[in-house]
Amino acid sequence: MDDILLGLVSRYLEDQGGIDGEAMTPVPGLSTFRSERTGVLNHIIYEPLICLVLQGSKKVTWGDKTYEFSSGQSLLVSMDVPAVSQVTGVPYTAIVIHLDLPLLAELTVQMEESTASDSNGLHVERTDSQVAEVAVRLMRLLDQPQAIPILHGPIIRELHYWLLAGRHGAAIRRLGWPDGHAQRVSRAIRVIRANYKKVLPVTDLAAIAGMSPSSFHQHFRSVTSLSPLQFQKQLRLIEARRLITAEGALASSAAFDVGYESVSQFTREYRRAFGLPPGRDRSETRVLMETSHR
Repeated sequence: MDDILLGLVSRYLEDQGGIDGEAMTPVPGLSTFRSERTGVLNHIIYEPLICLVLQGSKKVTWGDKTYEFSSGQSLLVSMDVPAVSQVTGVPYTAIVIHLDLPLLAELTVQMEESTASDSNGLHVERTDSQVAEVAVRLMRLLDQPQAIPILHGPIIRELHYWLLAGRHGAAIRRLGWPDGHAQRVSRAIRVIRANYKKVLPVTDLAAIAGMSPSSFHQHFRSVTSLSPLQFQKQLRLIEARRLITAEGALASSAAFDVGYESVSQFTREYRRAFGLPPGRDRSETRVLMETSHR
C-alpha cells in the first residue's frame, strides 16, 4: 500500500513541475511534500495534522524534545505547536492531511472512548494500514475532480475513525474529548494565534480556557511544552522571520509588525532562536534560494 501511495504522490508532484517543498492539492486539507535537500532548518507552526512519510526521513524539534521518523511511519500533530523541522534522508516524500477537530469530537463521543491524560502534541508511530489505504483513495480523487465534493467528506470521516481506533488513538482522542484539557487549551491557543501581536495576560487566557491561572499554566505547558508567553514569542519570531527572509523586510519593520517594542530585544531573541542576526539570515537565505533554483 505504501508503494502505491508513493507512486500516486510522486506522479502528482511531477505533474506540478517537480515542486521541491509543499504542494497543495484540490482536495481540501490534503497536501504533498517532497525535498531533495538535507540540513535546512525550517521554523514552522504546525496545526493538527497527520503526516505519512513515504520516502526518506525527517527530524522535528519541539521545545526540548526531538522526534525522528522515516518511511513507513507517521507523525501526528495533535496541537498547534511551533517547531523546527529538518530533512535528514532524501529524497523525502510525504503526504499531509489536516485534522477536522469538530469531526474528531463527534467521533470520540460516538465511539464512547475514554479520554487520555495530557501528553505531548507530537507523536510518531508506524503508519496503520487502514490509514494508508484511506490516503490512497484521497489521492485517487485527484484523477476525478468531479467526485471530490461528494466523496471527500465520507473518506475524511473514515480516516479520522481509523486514527482514533489505531496506534495514534490515545494521542488524538484527547484532542476530540469534549471540554477536556486539550480542548480548553486549544481555545486559548486559537486566541493567541489570532492576537499574537498584542499583550495577552495569562489571567485572560485562563478565563478563556475555563481554568484557574495556575491550572491553565500547568496544562498549557503539558500539551505544548511551552509557557503561554514562550508560545506567543515563538509565533512572533516565526512570523518575523517569514517577513525578513521571504519578503525582505528590515529587522526594525518586522519587529514592530509582530508586536515588539524594542528592536534590540527583538534582534537578541531572533539570533537566539535562529542562530543568525536578522540581516545576515535574510542574505544567506536569499543565496540559498538562488542556488537551489539554478
